[in-house]
Amino acid sequence: MAQERKNAATFKGGPLTLIGPELKAGDKAPDFKLVDTGLKIVTLADSKGKTRLLSVVPSIDTPVCDLQTKRFNQEASKLPAHVAVITVSMDLPFAQGRWCGLLGADKIQMLSDYREHAFGQAYGVLIKELQLLSRSVFVIGPDDKVQYVEYVKEVTEHPNYEKVLGFIKARA
Repeated sequence: MAQERKNAATFKGGPLTLIGPELKAGDKAPDFKLVDTGLKIVTLADSKGKTRLLSVVPSIDTPVCDLQTKRFNQEASKLPAHVAVITVSMDLPFAQGRWCGLLGADKIQMLSDYREHAFGQAYGVLIKELQLLSRSVFVIGPDDKVQYVEYVKEVTEHPNYEKVLGFIKARA
């Protein structure tokens, strides 16, 4: 049975349980099998050798998730070419593709964990009560080690954009 972290996050102040471990800088990044907007399976190894900024959101069709994904899409063009910016959610790949098309979001890769919820469990962001992913940000280095982690305590709040972007730019 997967590890459960009670009260690890909140939604509008109400406590939520996150399934999976709490990753820390220095941990080996768990592999994943996610689905892109063209229904292709994508793994961590597909971006080997790059620094990966993983922006995890509950649903692209909510205001904070929408703004978070827009922000990282805008920032992606200012980051070095060896940085891949990836948004992960439980949204169906079709919804992710629609969102990208409507917004012209072409600097990020959208990936879905809808099939197995394995990413959510491996990264400790699967919300037990909602079966959605908890808002979080991970930076994974070219060596597949976790370099930066932010689990946003209140799911309806934004991550610390300046901190994560500053972290990446300082290592560029």
